Amino acid sequence: MEQELMRIGVSLPNNLLEKFDSIIEQRGYSSRSEGIRDAIRSYINYHEWMGDISGRRVGTITLIYDHTKRGLSNAIADAQHGYTDLIKTSIHIHLDPENCMEIIIFDGDGEKIKKLDENLISLKGVKYVKLNTTPPAEKL
Repeated sequence: MEQELMRIGVSLPNNLLEKFDSIIEQRGYSSRSEGIRDAIRSYINYHEWMGDISGRRVGTITLIYDHTKRGLSNAIADAQHGYTDLIKTSIHIHLDPENCMEIIIFDGDGEKIKKLDENLISLKGVKYVKLNTTPPAEKL
């Protein structure tokens, strides 16, 4: 049974579209639509994976952000201060004059870790967030 296709419009910055088009070409997609469908499926899978994070977890959250964006560094610090029971340490790295990388190492409740991750993702000026989590060693 064929699914009905819905047509949507998306506005993207030129540099993002150029990168996306390059990936489409490298992967051999026949159209942007194919690439967008694949990207959306990947996003849905990631969201569903996030739904399975529960119980005690250990891991990292890596983020890259534009520290020149007014108030962003404080917002990131404020978000972390709300989770001091989870965060064991963090590492701050200056990548270039505008961009910083923060690596947050945590140990604690999976539901709270997801909330921290989602808080960081939602901040304007945050360019990249990657959650890497696993059960603690005694459960492996």
